[in-house]
Amino acid sequence: MTTLDRDETRAPVVVRAASAGLPLRVAVPVAVAAGVALLLAFPPYGWWPLAPVGVAGLAVAAHRRRLRAGAGLGFLTGVALFAPLLAWTNLHTGLLPWVLLSLLQAGYLALLGAATAWVSPVVDRWRWAWPPVTGVLWVGQEALRDRTPFGGFPWGRLAFSQDESPLLRWAWLGGAPLVTGVVAVAGGLLVVGWWRRWSAPEGVWRPLAGVAAGLLVLVGVGSAVPTGAGGGGRSVRVAIVQGNVPRLGLDFNAQRQAVLNNHVDTTVELAGRVGAGEVPRPDLVVWPENSSDIDPLRSAAAGARISEAADAIGAPILVGAVLSGPGAGEVRNAGILWRPGTGPDLTQMYTKRHPVPFAEYVPMRSLARMVSSQVDRVRADFVAGVAPGVVDAGAVVLGDVICFEVAYDGLVRETVDGGAQLLVVQTNNATFDVAEARQQLAMVRLRAVEHGRAALMASTVGVSGFVAPDGRVSDATGFNTRAVVVRQVTLSAGRTPATRAGGWPESALVGLAVAVLAVAGVLRRRREVTVAG
Repeated sequence: MTTLDRDETRAPVVVRAASAGLPLRVAVPVAVAAGVALLLAFPPYGWWPLAPVGVAGLAVAAHRRRLRAGAGLGFLTGVALFAPLLAWTNLHTGLLPWVLLSLLQAGYLALLGAATAWVSPVVDRWRWAWPPVTGVLWVGQEALRDRTPFGGFPWGRLAFSQDESPLLRWAWLGGAPLVTGVVAVAGGLLVVGWWRRWSAPEGVWRPLAGVAAGLLVLVGVGSAVPTGAGGGGRSVRVAIVQGNVPRLGLDFNAQRQAVLNNHVDTTVELAGRVGAGEVPRPDLVVWPENSSDIDPLRSAAAGARISEAADAIGAPILVGAVLSGPGAGEVRNAGILWRPGTGPDLTQMYTKRHPVPFAEYVPMRSLARMVSSQVDRVRADFVAGVAPGVVDAGAVVLGDVICFEVAYDGLVRETVDGGAQLLVVQTNNATFDVAEARQQLAMVRLRAVEHGRAALMASTVGVSGFVAPDGRVSDATGFNTRAVVVRQVTLSAGRTPATRAGGWPESALVGLAVAVLAVAGVLRRRREVTVAG
């Protein structure tokens, strides 16, 4: 047989292998089931082992498909995940914002599905490439979704589904991107064990044993990773005041005097318990975001009420306030340190750096109004701050972020780089529900492990609570209730490997994703040449 004859006999084999994906009638329900599995991994369900299963489902469904089909299957996975995961966005704003946001987020999984289809020649040629290829593609997809458009929306990252998982500790080494990568690698390992038949000489048990060993390594290493950052040992006593609101919904702002009064009165009640010797005096009190939507720097009455609370408790209060200005029609979302006896310390104030588009400000307002008149509920645009949320409260240096900012890697990391010893998340969940609050608390848990810091979340309505550097939650409050929790917190001043590495782990993994896509392009070109020959 000549060389030409041998080439001719190979060509049909290549074509058949390239087209032998799952039948579409099977791939479609597998893609939808993958999205449901991913959904169930997140709070409030918390079935974290299903995250790798969902990753594997999408990888299998999109493998060896045309790019358009891969994108369509990824989109189905995205809708099955994000529509129910973000259902709390439609509780008080109507269906349209929820639908648009869900479809936008699903679009990024459509890109992931197309990328998965594109790299099929890589994993066909090197079967054990499934785990790393799957890992870097997921990190690349999230890196894009976390930044675009209008600064991105990192909700629903794989890493945030692992708050009860031993894989959470990987955050100590490389932050949320590494945790996402490890979860996706686990999904790739599942695909290795399932996809197609194994050759007779190799048999089935050896590769399956390899898959099992790989999964055990991921879990074992995660369990063995240390937590904490060292360099501390000193402790402070911190109180979280969850004042609650008269009623949930978008009109919480119309109740702003009642909300402020709730937080003042609850703090004064705590001061009474301190005076009676029932609880020790805290070194710091933390109020949530929107605890004073009346600008206390302009309203003498609001300022006097906050001073009343600070003087009664005899400790500084970190107050979540909405401040007017700096320009006409502009406001700021801020955390202000309010000291007993002297009032607001404007040298220790944090202004939210990442206001939420279409919720706290409206980009392209005239165009957005054509889509929905709901945008006019945002009457004044929030102006972004410029400095990290490093607040020196005397007894402790705080790393303050506000609400959704906890989802953004850099915003939290920059507070630690600035000297923060305790991470604080001020949030207002009054327009959402308990599912959103628990999803947000999962992010706080990851940040605590990532930076080796104790952390806390203070919410107007719940869930509030403390988080240890190993991710454990203490004193979590109920939802839609008034509560006060006081806890002794050990501080840390050291830096974890993740803190030191900064954004480099994500950059490296995204670079590998680009390299894999390029290699797939080369293999596809070679295959076309082979078939044509």
